Amino acid sequence: MDTSKTQIIAVVNEKGGVGKTVTVLNLGAALCLKGKKVLIVDMDPQFNATRGLGISPGKDGTSVYDIIKLPEPVPAQSVVLQTPWKRLDLIPSNADLSGFEVELANEQGRENRLNEVLAPIVDIYDFVLVDTPPSLSLLTVNVLTFASDILIPCQTHPYAYGAMDELVETISIIKDEINPDIRIMGVAATFFDRRTRVSNKILEDLRADKRFKGKLFDTVIRINTTIAESAYYGKPVVFFRPSSTGAADYLALADEILDRA
Repeated sequence: MDTSKTQIIAVVNEKGGVGKTVTVLNLGAALCLKGKKVLIVDMDPQFNATRGLGISPGKDGTSVYDIIKLPEPVPAQSVVLQTPWKRLDLIPSNADLSGFEVELANEQGRENRLNEVLAPIVDIYDFVLVDTPPSLSLLTVNVLTFASDILIPCQTHPYAYGAMDELVETISIIKDEINPDIRIMGVAATFFDRRTRVSNKILEDLRADKRFKGKLFDTVIRINTTIAESAYYGKPVVFFRPSSTGAADYLALADEILDRA
């Protein structure tokens, strides 16, 4: 890894329920256990990443919305929250973020808002991981304009794999028109259940897919109820139950990310 440069990773998939948020939370936590300083940015108005770190998105609390809104944004550093875990920080979200697209509809350069406001603070982190909404909205475009890399979680299910076509096309458009330096760092197979034929078949399809040659992570995120349980208690699984398969999988994924960064 080039230690002089912050790795900004957008965790993206236009389909919901594929493991974006749990990947942001648990990969971020695994990286901080590896000694890296990590900032998680919750860019989803559903604020699940915020809740997943045990933080209540109160209506009166500042959030990512307050740093990107116009005309009176607040400094990004004032919104950063320290989590209970060393080297792991959060810029939280709340429901106010849902109004961002309407409010900035007529603003020039609106796709650059996140990049502009976070530029002063990213250098203090080794990794910035950004959770995104399950749609191609202005919020997602802002994230892809800001990011250096894309991590795609793909549930080992036919619907999730089928949706990859549209996602790859979207990324190509962003690369051609807005952010030529962005790259797909990797694809992570999620919710893998070795007992089912369909899960094994989708994993085979991902491995054979020429679009992701050299991109599919060796680590497979296995289906694991402990991950859901840890989210309920507001703790990443690597802290909630370090001996679980979920923790082992995300720690292994963190090792691969460090190799590719």
